[in-house]
Amino acid sequence: MSETRSAANDSDITRLMDDLLTWRRDVRHFLRRPIAELEMERLFELAQCAPSVGNAQPWRFIRVRDKGLRAALADHVDEAARNAGLCYEGERATRYASLKLHGLREAPEILAVYSDEAPSAGQGLGRATMPETLRYSTVLAIHTLWLAAQSRGIGLGWISIVEPRRISAMLAAPPQWHFVALLCLGYADAPSSLPELERRGWQARLDWRDTISER
Repeated sequence: MSETRSAANDSDITRLMDDLLTWRRDVRHFLRRPIAELEMERLFELAQCAPSVGNAQPWRFIRVRDKGLRAALADHVDEAARNAGLCYEGERATRYASLKLHGLREAPEILAVYSDEAPSAGQGLGRATMPETLRYSTVLAIHTLWLAAQSRGIGLGWISIVEPRRISAMLAAPPQWHFVALLCLGYADAPSSLPELERRGWQARLDWRDTISER
């Protein structure tokens, strides 16, 4: 981006950013259309622009390309989702059972995201008293990837109903890597500016005013 920006350009960027954040939704319903390899490389390149503590850049991405491994991950998430559903009763249990919680069988790209707990980059700067900031940095990389993907019409779904140790065993992840996320990436079959869980009556978005306190 040019170092010289006009007020008009700033206004355009603001509107585009507002739209991008509004349409950045968790996607569970994917088309099987593949993502071009050059597009994937660009997304990883942009994720590298995320802020990180001490510039440690601790995020590590595993692309799941093996069909058998993809199927095993999907089976594991299905099992974990069924077990999680046991805590609901009545109408809430029925509604839970109707939700689609992942797109592991349809999305063209599956990513497991880890945070390296001992990266050489950064030389330990900024994390002596809060080592968990490495994981926070990795989450920021995921969000950066998410925004970059959405700006290209590519959706992302974050799967949280997993057992991290089982995922790491399946993927043979190094022991110093801490599991953060399992992601589906691809083109949404029906993009929406509303979260799916809101559309399906599970949980509406809170009023932002209810999240602010003062001291």
